Amino acid sequence: MMESKNTDNLKQELMSDPDINSYIKENRPSFMDCRISELLMELYDGRKMSKAELARRSGMSEVYLHQLFSGRRNPSRDKLLCLCIGMELSIEETQRVLRNSAYAELYPRIRREAVIYHGIVHHASLNEINDHLFEENEKALC
Repeated sequence: MMESKNTDNLKQELMSDPDINSYIKENRPSFMDCRISELLMELYDGRKMSKAELARRSGMSEVYLHQLFSGRRNPSRDKLLCLCIGMELSIEETQRVLRNSAYAELYPRIRREAVIYHGIVHHASLNEINDHLFEENEKALC
């Protein structure tokens, strides 16, 4: 069984390998293949809330939520953050969702991101986070 490589090792190989095809072939097991809908469903399965409640907490319609879970819609980064907040995911789970969606992780050196990060860590509701964003003159999430 092949040992999983960490991201730093993959970066080093990518920078030193002149042939992208050999890099891809050698590292195929290290690539993330999880569709975001599958990851969202996996994270939701551990929650004790209905999809109607999740939609309400996430500030989105039930129809849109079902489209996300079925893989028919690809959410924006802000919509994913709203969903993570609605599911009350940890900051680690939220960062994993963002990474697996090929979006940037929350970055606390940016004021808007710091407000969102803090809200997630301290289990604030979407409305509370949006209120703090408004107070900082930043764009609301949803």
